[in-house]
Amino acid sequence: MSEHAAAEAPAEETRRSTKALAVSLIGPVAAAGGAAWAILQPYRVTLLTPAGESFWWLAVQPPLLVIAVGAVFHFVVAPGLVEDIAAVDDNQER
Repeated sequence: MSEHAAAEAPAEETRRSTKALAVSLIGPVAAAGGAAWAILQPYRVTLLTPAGESFWWLAVQPPLLVIAVGAVFHFVVAPGLVEDIAAVDDNQER
């Protein structure tokens, strides 16, 4: 067997389009914004100073929700959108 044929196979291009890159960055940017918000306004995160508050008052705080939504978007929504964008880009190239 010759290894020469395997070396000649064209490499598949895996470059992402600008649209796909933008969509894949929405989640991390939103989560980073929520983390920055929590750092800049720590009084909004009552987990730091729970004064007999209920679970919902502690867990459902705007900065924490923004971080959670950014993570959900990044891990659940964005992969499908990036695949769809890649499929549309492939169809337009043909």
